[in-house]
Amino acid sequence: MTDSPQKLPHWDLTDIYPGLDSPEFEADFQHAIDLVAGLEAFLVEKQINRDGIHTEQDLPVLSESISALIDWLNQGFSLLYTLNNYTQSLTTVDSYDTLAMQQFSKVQSQLVRLLQVEKVITGWLGSLGSLLDQIIAANPKAESHAYYLKKNAGQSQYLMSDAEEQLANQLSLSGLRAWGKLQGTLTSQLLINFELDGGEKGYPLAALQNIRRYNPHPGIRQRAFQAEIAGLESIRESLAACMNGVSGFNNVLNKSRLRRDAIHHSLDTSSIDQETLEVMLSAMQDAFPDFRAYLHKKAERFNQESLPWWDLFAPVGDNTSQFSWTQAQEFILDNFNTYSPHLANFAKHAFDNSWIDAEPRKGKRGGAFCVRFPAVEQPRVLCNFDGSLDQVSTIAHELGHAYHIYCQRGKNFLQYITPMTLAETASIFCETIIMDAALENASSPQEKLNILETELIGDTQIIVDITSRYLFEKEVYERRAEAELSADEFCEIITRAQVETYGDGLDQDHLHPYMWAWKPHYYRSDFAFYNYPYAFGLLFSTGLYSLYQQRGQEFVPLLQDLLANTGLASPAELAIRFGIDIRSEAFWQQSLDVIRRRIAHYQEL
Repeated sequence: MTDSPQKLPHWDLTDIYPGLDSPEFEADFQHAIDLVAGLEAFLVEKQINRDGIHTEQDLPVLSESISALIDWLNQGFSLLYTLNNYTQSLTTVDSYDTLAMQQFSKVQSQLVRLLQVEKVITGWLGSLGSLLDQIIAANPKAESHAYYLKKNAGQSQYLMSDAEEQLANQLSLSGLRAWGKLQGTLTSQLLINFELDGGEKGYPLAALQNIRRYNPHPGIRQRAFQAEIAGLESIRESLAACMNGVSGFNNVLNKSRLRRDAIHHSLDTSSIDQETLEVMLSAMQDAFPDFRAYLHKKAERFNQESLPWWDLFAPVGDNTSQFSWTQAQEFILDNFNTYSPHLANFAKHAFDNSWIDAEPRKGKRGGAFCVRFPAVEQPRVLCNFDGSLDQVSTIAHELGHAYHIYCQRGKNFLQYITPMTLAETASIFCETIIMDAALENASSPQEKLNILETELIGDTQIIVDITSRYLFEKEVYERRAEAELSADEFCEIITRAQVETYGDGLDQDHLHPYMWAWKPHYYRSDFAFYNYPYAFGLLFSTGLYSLYQQRGQEFVPLLQDLLANTGLASPAELAIRFGIDIRSEAFWQQSLDVIRRRIAHYQEL
């Protein structure tokens, strides 16, 4: 039996700030305002803009300015993202917290100002040309931030004028960012009436989705799915407006910044090129028949020809064992320790110090994530624990993100900015540790079947479903350039993408037409196409885990070093240290072969 919901932990944020009304929060917020204002004045004083003409005689002054800017940006971003993530964390677990929402809005306005300053600096860095290399070679502080400086200088070609960038950033508060906030509020506050165990009550969307996914009774799963669809239908017009707002805003910016298409900025943010994405997607598509074979085998276990959506996550095999919160902690810590005591000790610290918010409740967003508080070099983890092995795996996944943050301690903000493609490395690695341990400890074929099922559900989501989300978002951006789309059109695009990827592995009369409505990734203000990086992360981490199995303990410090340096080199540069060529389809196929072996094992049981 799991712990009762009342006993599941809430995270403790008092290490960050005692409260929104605390003197510490007020002082830091005022300090952030002063930092941004001071930096804006510095740009004017030093004439930092893209219009200047510089020669080698200017090198001493330019080098001094770069050192000052590095210090200013590190301090400003560290402080503002701490304030931002603190206020956002409060609203994430309680979307009814109006004070937190108000303070979040105030912090966002200052963060937008700082991001605008960064764009001016980016344009200036681009105008320096070869002088930037000379400065980096002679200035130790610039050299230690070389990756950030060179990457931003390269991105300067995609900037509008300073005035246009400033206007776009200001408008994003009431446009791009506002649409994302509205989507989060609508979906987190949605209560859906559902009858379970003889009583009807209003369930938050995340809680109802847990029933739809994991309840052992197919009739209950089907009813939960139907209730979920009805609930999302009730707010679909508002969510369609949010989707149109986000994609329309981004399309205007991409065109004005001379981006070749909607995904161009995403690739640059992910620090990979089009070639890498295409070879990875090609390898993934080649594996679709293997995933469909898995889905057919699962359908066969339910005496069906193909799976309806509500059976996609359905438990198979012996899943009678449930984890209490204490048992989940012990299982994670014991198995992390077999890989590295360093990792296990970190995870224990996270459990002991209430860094995890686990209870599903009204007003709390669904899903799971890890958030960083830069000023205090601490993370926090959010999940919605239900006692299943899948949720234990999710906690391990998010603790992997937290461990990644821990490995980067001591670095400045600009030195640890990690592309989304590498952000999943530690999380999926930690998840794999847990799932391998669960499989090894299984006491019966039926228990092994259940564990493999849990793994393959995740693999299918990241390879097959992620591709459907990529195809959906790609078409939405292409069509949104011509006109707004209706809720019906969004539903039609997503279901067609599901047919193209899942194929006959799913019952095509029972797909999920509202996946676009509740997934927060589509509504992010800072990252369109937040889908393929998950696939990159799974396959890259799977390749690394295979190396760990070959090399043993000598691999552990190598991975720690990679995690510490994900903000200092590109994925291709870091991968080559392990002999991995991410532009070669062979690497992606080798990682997919690991999953293919799981599917073969699943079919044999």
